[in-house]
Amino acid sequence: MPDTANSDAPAHNATRGRFRFREYRVTTVADPMALPVYEALCVTGEERNCGAESGTLHTPDELTRWIAGHCAQTGHQHYEQTVRAILRAEPGAWQ
Repeated sequence: MPDTANSDAPAHNATRGRFRFREYRVTTVADPMALPVYEALCVTGEERNCGAESGTLHTPDELTRWIAGHCAQTGHQHYEQTVRAILRAEPGAWQ
């Protein structure tokens, strides 16, 4: 017996679409107009991390100076470094 309340409901055996993705090579190139940025997070601690953050810095030397200063003040020796850069994807030919 048909369900009149759900007459617009899709049929259970509806045809499904099939998609085929071909492989292709993508390379990434750093954008020469955008400078990378560096950040550090102090992860020294037994119960929990110190959590001190360097903020956004623009050279590895600035990051090293921040770490050296924090280490001198606190004696902390473990840091997590993050480097962010803008990349451009260059897709190759379809295989």
